Amino acid sequence: MPDSFFARRWRGQIAWQRLFWRDMLAVGTVLNLAASFGALALLAMGAPGAVAVALHFAPMPYNLFLCLALWRLAQRPAPVAAAALAWLVVMTVV
Repeated sequence: MPDSFFARRWRGQIAWQRLFWRDMLAVGTVLNLAASFGALALLAMGAPGAVAVALHFAPMPYNLFLCLALWRLAQRPAPVAAAALAWLVVMTVV
């Protein structure tokens, strides 16, 4: 049975380039933007604020996982680790 998406990243079996550029910056950013716009759309349609906030923060566990998985990699460059933290902060706000 092949390892899961999450297990391979947590064990450091994925190159930092793929984890950072594809998983975080590409997929993660699109996911966060979709959740944020969805939350705004819910508010515009009159949905309760708690539902919109829950949708906005729904990608947070994924964001934290990616950031921690990158930080666990022994071969990650220091500027990439700093950029990952900055991405996490920006995606939390956006």
